[in-house]
Amino acid sequence: MSVLSLFRSEETPSASVDGRTAVIDIGSNSIRLVVFDGHGRLPAFLFNEKVMVGLGARRDENGALKDDAIADALGILRRFQSLAKAMNVTDMRAVATAAVREAGNGQDFIAQLAGIGLNVRLLSGQDEARLAAMGVLSAIPDAEGLVGDLGGGSLELARIEGGEVHECASFPLGVLRVAELRASGKKGALKSTVSKALKSADWVKKCEGQPLFLVGGSWRALARVDMQRTKFPLPIVHHYTMQAERASKLVRLLARIDKDKLSCVPSMASQRIPHLPNGAAMLSQLVKQIGIGELIVSAYGLREGLLYERLDNHARQIDPLIAATREEGERQGRFPEHGDLLNRWIAPLFDHESETDQRIRLAACLLADTGWRAHPEFRAERGLEMALHGNWVGIESNGRGKLAQALFTNFGGGVGVVPELANLCSKKELAQAARWGLAMRFGQRLSGGVAGPLEKSRVSLDDDILVLSLDRSDAALYSQPVAKRHRQLADAFDRESKMQLLG
Repeated sequence: MSVLSLFRSEETPSASVDGRTAVIDIGSNSIRLVVFDGHGRLPAFLFNEKVMVGLGARRDENGALKDDAIADALGILRRFQSLAKAMNVTDMRAVATAAVREAGNGQDFIAQLAGIGLNVRLLSGQDEARLAAMGVLSAIPDAEGLVGDLGGGSLELARIEGGEVHECASFPLGVLRVAELRASGKKGALKSTVSKALKSADWVKKCEGQPLFLVGGSWRALARVDMQRTKFPLPIVHHYTMQAERASKLVRLLARIDKDKLSCVPSMASQRIPHLPNGAAMLSQLVKQIGIGELIVSAYGLREGLLYERLDNHARQIDPLIAATREEGERQGRFPEHGDLLNRWIAPLFDHESETDQRIRLAACLLADTGWRAHPEFRAERGLEMALHGNWVGIESNGRGKLAQALFTNFGGGVGVVPELANLCSKKELAQAARWGLAMRFGQRLSGGVAGPLEKSRVSLDDDILVLSLDRSDAALYSQPVAKRHRQLADAFDRESKMQLLG
């Protein structure tokens, strides 16, 4: 992720800018309102409501949206308008996708919405594919491969490489259409239809062996089934990764599983359950016919792509994990810029780390001062919770595990491996993360969280010694509690501790 900007500079805008944006997504299965707070690189989710309207399935014999479907949609959209107004939304973006695009009276419906003051952008299939891919890039900036957005009415595919969206395609192969093909009784109907579609987009061959990034509620629900079956230790579906062969195994599982058991899957919307077999069938066909390498779930898609679309290239280069943790540190911490300074101070102890570990360590430092309001007995647990369950993007489960261990140790939880992290990281990785936590804890105790002592001191590894070099004017800072944390950190490196005065 070296292309991203990790550190603040005068040219790097803050992740938070005043203002609220609302996105209304009128899809084939659902109509959703999401309100975002701020206009920066990764605005926070303020409100999210989805109503399963099923416009794609509520059309007459001529393909027009039925009157009752339109009435239901209008009622929901009026509510969403009222909520957005009450939340002081300054930027409203409404889009409609396949169900409205393909309906004979789709343009009339758009006109009705304009009549109630809602200007809706009717997306083409190419638009939809491009925006879904942009949404993936907003959350997984180094993603390369194929983006697949499976909706109720259509399937969008887009190739992403080098932080850019390349070829795009859209096919009338949403879960509703897949259901029709599978119920037609024609042997191999889905396989042949997908094959024909892919031949018309022969650029997908470039994605052989690469990941398929899964966008859309049906595929997210499918991933939750897999998470339940594999006893995945985190409840976070974003960036959940499956081997490609899991797709066909899920097809077989869903063919025999008791549907009541699916309703017990955490966060499973009951309206999604009927579509799971069709979503799995489509996924299995894409895996087989393209030769997909692995499957990676993205909770970010078209709606987030609409926000990413408006950013200039400089803003897109900002690392979303670092932007979010920096903003959280500034909001919850006691001293501005503490996290960046702390990271620079401990960096000499970790000279040979990979870029991946460097950015996780920076994220940990940015969050290092966020636990001070919590009861001292529960700060370590707060660190775990924040890392494992926080709404971070640009970080995989392995990274969450290292972040959790670092914060747990930083907040006083000790250096022992936290059992729930053992399935996310190796012992070696957790030991290194614990050293980050001890180094952060040492720096905070020395400085009291303020800048001066860190700016005038340094730590280094010298043969068998972990050295703290202090300005002579700060000699009084090296008290017994500071010396204790110095020894703890040195022990973690199998070294002796030494303090020396400069000047």
